[in-house]
Amino acid sequence: MSRLLLTTLFFAITVSTWAQDRQVSGVVKDANGTAMPGVSIAVKGSQRGTNSDASGNYRIAVPDRAVLVFSFVGYESREVTVGNQSVINVSLTEDNQTLNEVVVIGYGSVKKKDATGAVNVIGTKDFNKGIITSPEQLMQGRVPGVAITQNSGEPGGGINIRIRGTSSVRNGNNPLFVVDGVPLSGDNTQSDGQNSGIGSSSPRNPLNFLNPEDIQSIDILKDASATAIYGSRGANGVVLITTKKGKSGKGSLEYSPSFGISNITKRYDLLSPDEYAKLQPSQDRGARTDWQDVLFRTGLTNQHNLAYGGGDGTGNYRFSLGYLDQQGIMQKSSLNRLSATFNGNKKFINNKLNIGIQATVSETQDGNVPVTDNAGYQGDLLAGILKSNPTLSVYNPDGTLYQSSNVAEPNPQALLDLSRDNTKTLRSLGNLNAEYEIITGLKFKTVLGFDKSMSSRKAAFSKDLVYQDIQNVGRLFLTDIQINNNLMENYFTYDKEINKNISLNALLGYSYQSFEYTFQRATATNFRTGNLDLMINNAASADNSKGFGSLIQNTAYTKDELQSYFGRVNLTIGKLITTATLRADGSTRFGGGNKYGYFPSAAVAYRLGEESFIPKAVFSDLKVRLGYGVTGNQSIPHNLYDQRQRFSDWGFNASSDNINGGGLSDVSFPNPDLKWESTAQFNAGVDFGIAGSRVTGSIDFYRKDTKDLLIQVTSAQPALTPFVWRNLDANVINSGVELGLNVGIVDKPKFGWDVQFNAAYNKNIVKNYGGLINTGGISGQGLTGAFAQRIANDQPLFAFFLREFGGYDEAGNTIYTGGDVQKFIGKSPLPTFTGGLTNNLHYGNWNLSFFFNGVFGNWVYNNNANAFFTKGAFNNGRNVTRDVPSLKEGPFNAPDVSTRFLENGSFVRLQNLSLGYRFNTGNKTLSNLRLFLTGQNLFVITNYTGQDPEVNTNKSLNGVPSLGIDYTAYPRARTWTLGANIAF
Repeated sequence: MSRLLLTTLFFAITVSTWAQDRQVSGVVKDANGTAMPGVSIAVKGSQRGTNSDASGNYRIAVPDRAVLVFSFVGYESREVTVGNQSVINVSLTEDNQTLNEVVVIGYGSVKKKDATGAVNVIGTKDFNKGIITSPEQLMQGRVPGVAITQNSGEPGGGINIRIRGTSSVRNGNNPLFVVDGVPLSGDNTQSDGQNSGIGSSSPRNPLNFLNPEDIQSIDILKDASATAIYGSRGANGVVLITTKKGKSGKGSLEYSPSFGISNITKRYDLLSPDEYAKLQPSQDRGARTDWQDVLFRTGLTNQHNLAYGGGDGTGNYRFSLGYLDQQGIMQKSSLNRLSATFNGNKKFINNKLNIGIQATVSETQDGNVPVTDNAGYQGDLLAGILKSNPTLSVYNPDGTLYQSSNVAEPNPQALLDLSRDNTKTLRSLGNLNAEYEIITGLKFKTVLGFDKSMSSRKAAFSKDLVYQDIQNVGRLFLTDIQINNNLMENYFTYDKEINKNISLNALLGYSYQSFEYTFQRATATNFRTGNLDLMINNAASADNSKGFGSLIQNTAYTKDELQSYFGRVNLTIGKLITTATLRADGSTRFGGGNKYGYFPSAAVAYRLGEESFIPKAVFSDLKVRLGYGVTGNQSIPHNLYDQRQRFSDWGFNASSDNINGGGLSDVSFPNPDLKWESTAQFNAGVDFGIAGSRVTGSIDFYRKDTKDLLIQVTSAQPALTPFVWRNLDANVINSGVELGLNVGIVDKPKFGWDVQFNAAYNKNIVKNYGGLINTGGISGQGLTGAFAQRIANDQPLFAFFLREFGGYDEAGNTIYTGGDVQKFIGKSPLPTFTGGLTNNLHYGNWNLSFFFNGVFGNWVYNNNANAFFTKGAFNNGRNVTRDVPSLKEGPFNAPDVSTRFLENGSFVRLQNLSLGYRFNTGNKTLSNLRLFLTGQNLFVITNYTGQDPEVNTNKSLNGVPSLGIDYTAYPRARTWTLGANIAF
């Protein structure tokens, strides 16, 4: 009886449940009446769902009072209450959010669908995650045609950015950065490290003052039609940074703490102490020291960001504080930053007048270590780690530092402990702006901007340090740099929709920017004390009785001005969009008739997807673009260009109280023929959306031709200056193709998966050049005057110029194919292909993102191997990598510059992985709580035998930069970060 009752009850419940379900069917179409396959149809609030078939048909069983949700990527979702209906046909309309996305183009913005130039936009959801010290790292690998290289793994170290290849011979290849409408000068705000006998070092990244947590979006302008509005500084692309603003509504408080740990990704495979002692018994000093263990460490980072903001219909505000304390993976190296940002806007006079202010203030403190670019035969700190005898002790039995007089036995710990090198930089950037609507559509805007910084670097090397040029004398370098840049801009904008098919946007403006640079340096030697505190705080403690050179002070001041007139017209006629731009720049860096440069551009776009013959079932968007323009480059260092006479107080000798040269010295002389470096660029592109915008992307073809290249040339002596600036009679041509794709693979309420892919190809070559320029200096014992790169006709910039290694003869000496001569070997440090692949997944409250970055076709010269890892170095008592002892090379073979040390630098890197979980707070006070774990630089796939293939040590010669040379670069780190995003 019990079984019968249970069976009856189960049957009744089942029949009742079945009876409550209703079979609903129908067809899903788009706004044009075309059937839509693959549309997701789900019962709201349940796991029940289905998809439309190839003809747009669907069928689903739904419970009573059900609501069906129809969704498809690129279309607006639609909800329908079933009620008593059994047939529900649905029409979905295209979601124009992506097309209506606003793109910042300089002095304004346009909808993405109306853009005529090659512009890429990335926002907070696209940024690289983790410990990020500068804006460039946010977008590394994310944008096609934008190659970003970290010169080293040093906290806050320099970064190279190349948009569509390398165009200039000298160092003016980085793009123009514009922060909230203020163009930055691009100058180094910090001092480099002076050569104290250990080599010189490059300054830190000048963009480190910006807190990446304050950045809302980054717009990259790549072709001339987009960059010409910035004229003389747009030749290498423009990066527009927009900071976060307050959101409408009641004020909200956001707090984001994070904690990270960093370790070296790859140690050098050196001989262990026991292996070294076995192979070199005569060099065994009895200790067992792994110098990599001694000097490398686990770096800890903690970061805190606090922001408060809000707004209403008449304005908004946001205030933020940021703190970053990052330890490097080498002892004593660090970066500490405290920043504050305010962003506010308010409307007045019936919303016709809008006043805004943006301001950032930051103090950055850098702990520098003696890792340099061009150390001599004794080497710097990293060289000491690589080559030092592993059987030497770090300390003497009494606890003092062990130091040998033998140059082959340096103590890296002594170099670190007996030196101090710190930099403090205070920088403020901002603008005050007011915009007034004169009549409907016509607005006038004025902007007053400023960029000010003060930096002080204090570096001391104790006389107790046993290193060349330092022992028994000590050295002190005190350097102050002050920058005061001011901006004033006034411009009109006019927006008019003439009719539904014709609209006009026009811009006309004037800009003035001044750049003041003050430099002061005091160098001292012959100290009576080895105490670093006394040396830094009392430079006069140098023993002046020892005569000239004990204390020398240098000062320099320059002021440059840039005056500009600019205009732009955007005209839309139906499906056709045209843009014309002209900017005239006048710079005090050039003289005579070349003071002004004129930079025009024109572009046209056609919304082909709106034509009736384009199948809407295939293309949801299709636009073609053509553009051509000329942009310029005036990147010549302050107080080094020669357009007119400049003066400087250079060389005050405190030991004699005399001013060298009787006072002010002439540091340059007129050069009226010097003119702008200019780049003409052609671009053809296609923007597309496929399958209802499930797949969107763009493809661009370009050709850049740079001429009148600015180059530093040695003066015919005797002369007032050792060099002058000239325009090189040559062309540098970059041509290539770029592809960007966004693919929505799965778009379900509970699960989503989208993929972003970018790839770019670039070819670089020098044309119409009859001269030769050597660069890429190679360091190491016996390598004085050696170089590895040459600029010449029909070669890419910085092409490798080497002997061709062919093995060893019976005596262990190198055989050079084709003779003992350097020649072009068809290899370049410039990458041929770059790419990035991002996967974003979410399941419920979980989200996962992982990003791969790839660089291909570039070659790296391993100067470390050339200088340290040879049989000759091993024979002289230095440690080497494990492969060296078994080489057929003889102990007296000369390690000349050759292809023996040239390696393929291609790599694929898992750059970023982030896993997060967002809690359902259900709390009016706590509006958001998300935890995340992020990994950076998790692994690299490469054939390069050095520490990391992404490296670029400054090995310039005569002011001409190099590229792709690895020499004692600060190692790269792997970082894990745990953090939270909290909002109230």
